[in-house]
Amino acid sequence: MRVLLIGANGYLGRFVADRLLADPAVQLTALGRGDDADVRFDLATGSPGALTRFLDAVHPGVVVNCAGTTRGGARELTRHNTVAVATVCEALRRSGCGARLVQIGCGSEYGPSQPGSSTAEDAVPRPGGPYGVSKLAATELVLGSGLDAVVLRVFSPVGPGTPAGSPLGRLAEAMRRAMQSGDGELKLGGLGAQRDFVDVRDVARAVHAASLSAAQGVINIGSGRAVRLRDAAGILARVAGYGGVLNELDTPPGPHPPHAPHPAHGSHPATPLRTTLGHPRPDLDHPATAPVGLPYPDGCGSWQQADVRTARDRLGWRPRINLEESLADIWMEAACRI
Repeated sequence: MRVLLIGANGYLGRFVADRLLADPAVQLTALGRGDDADVRFDLATGSPGALTRFLDAVHPGVVVNCAGTTRGGARELTRHNTVAVATVCEALRRSGCGARLVQIGCGSEYGPSQPGSSTAEDAVPRPGGPYGVSKLAATELVLGSGLDAVVLRVFSPVGPGTPAGSPLGRLAEAMRRAMQSGDGELKLGGLGAQRDFVDVRDVARAVHAASLSAAQGVINIGSGRAVRLRDAAGILARVAGYGGVLNELDTPPGPHPPHAPHPAHGSHPATPLRTTLGHPRPDLDHPATAPVGLPYPDGCGSWQQADVRTARDRLGWRPRINLEESLADIWMEAACRI
């Protein structure tokens, strides 16, 4: 099976590439903007005609699109997440290769959901920010293209390679600095959100399964379980061996939460380190007057949990890697950072 992978150098794309290369039946070609891509092509500026000519030359059986961006203003998000997908769909329609398309969507397309609920694929999407809007528009383009296509709506990916600017990446970095400086207290904000975390290696397995399947439409990829960010912080402290206290800036004063570790015996903390796990800087959505605990930056409110039964039934896929292992890998990378 010849597979064309777009976005192989991205956070998810690197693990998808590793997974596909591990399959001896797959012949992989990587297309992207980087120098190490087999073919250099920018979906946001390249023409569908040029991509069509390449598809006709390579003749892949499957095209996997992991390209896109999570940062930037509405214009940049639209270019890289929506216009780019329109280019892929148009090129595939023009091409004679008849390739199947596996598009990587995201849980942010759904927007906020009712606490305690699981979001299934038939939920009406109501994205709460420009990123979710740009990804939803891409999904609608794929679904309306008439192609043999499936969209994997990935919820909150974690694990090795987690970007340092993401909420969990920033948490690991704050903990590393606290341990390095001997701070016995780590003050954190924005820990109230509950998210469905899924390991990037499990996501790669789902992409591989979708490439081999005949499933079409939208399929959720998540763990099926929402985890409060403060609980993830507690797990991270345990795997890191952080002996200080985790204090939440956005909760009323009182006793430390039961899951928070106690200060190390004999420690003399310096000025407590403070960090928030939402956007790293104020912007139009989160002005400087916002409370210290900024919202989780995906526009999905306080709760999100995937219904993953479709992935089980149509792809034969289940998550295998638990959150503790994912967080341990995040910590190992943060701890090695100089």
